[in-house]
Amino acid sequence: MQRIKYNRVRKVQPNFAEYTGTHTSEPIEVQLFVYDSEGYEEYLNPSLEKIKFELTDPEEKHDIKWLNIHGLHDVKLIQSIGDILELNPYVVGDVLNVNRRARLDEFDDVLFFSIKSVLLGDDSKLYVDQISFLLKDNTLVSFQEKRSAFFSHLRERIRSGAGIIRKKKNDYLLYVMLDAVIENFFITIEHYEDRIELLMVEAKNNHKAEFLEQIERLREETSFLKRNIIPLRDALYTLKEIREDDDFERISKSNYVFFARLYQKCLEIIEQLEYDNKTLESAANVFFSSQSQKMNQIMKTLTIFSVIFMPLTFIVGVYGMNFEHMPELKSVYGYPGVWLVMLFSVVAMVIYFKKKKWF
Repeated sequence: MQRIKYNRVRKVQPNFAEYTGTHTSEPIEVQLFVYDSEGYEEYLNPSLEKIKFELTDPEEKHDIKWLNIHGLHDVKLIQSIGDILELNPYVVGDVLNVNRRARLDEFDDVLFFSIKSVLLGDDSKLYVDQISFLLKDNTLVSFQEKRSAFFSHLRERIRSGAGIIRKKKNDYLLYVMLDAVIENFFITIEHYEDRIELLMVEAKNNHKAEFLEQIERLREETSFLKRNIIPLRDALYTLKEIREDDDFERISKSNYVFFARLYQKCLEIIEQLEYDNKTLESAANVFFSSQSQKMNQIMKTLTIFSVIFMPLTFIVGVYGMNFEHMPELKSVYGYPGVWLVMLFSVVAMVIYFKKKKWF
């Protein structure tokens, strides 16, 4: 698995519209929902004229409009949508610049929300995409770098009228969309926790250097998840300050409690990731302790063998000297006597080591 890091690109001026991501091959898809409690209308890849008419039609000012764009590499299209919504060029630039930190900005009549979505691919790699939200009047616009299934269940709920989503305003739609992104963090973390649990079990028995590489790779990826959820937590905390100021009406006061829940979920994710990092650190410590214990066992075994053979080496060395006047050389029982002495020395030391419980 390759090391995960943010792409390093040249700096882009805040008011300059340029897509800084890598998803440029897939065709852009635009989807527009116009709905209320009674029904809905859905448009796939509508023209700019149709988008402008639906978003600005005074007769439908009570309808909720959700415009979702998959793909950001068509800069002119994004700028045209920005012109329809009368967005500040800085906002359009921030939508296209996917290398910036997740955050929340409040303008005169627009709430801009930019977050990072994390998706675990089939190849077990982490993929990060930016999702931006614009909340204005009764309209919610979401910009995604590429097509994903984050909001598929929300589309089905709008079509079927299930739940309360069609009875609420666009700020509630923003809440359920953010909740879907955050829930995917939980799913991703659950996947990593299963791997971490297996590593903890394996740490006591695996002595290969590759095992430590797995631990470090997991620690890097969980830290990467934490770096992506912290800005989202900070952005949600900013909503609390907006609520205390009581000057921004894009979010209903009754719905602030939902965004408070999202903030609590972010705290839960951060706490869980910190716990996972500590668990990985414990797994690394267990690995090193196991390695040290194994090395100590090997050194003890080698030391015992060395001690056993030291007197034998001494005896063999003495009788390996070629002196003429050595009494034992002419003794009939000299050879078996030396063997008995060596055998007795080995047995005595083995018994002594056993009593000392050295092996």
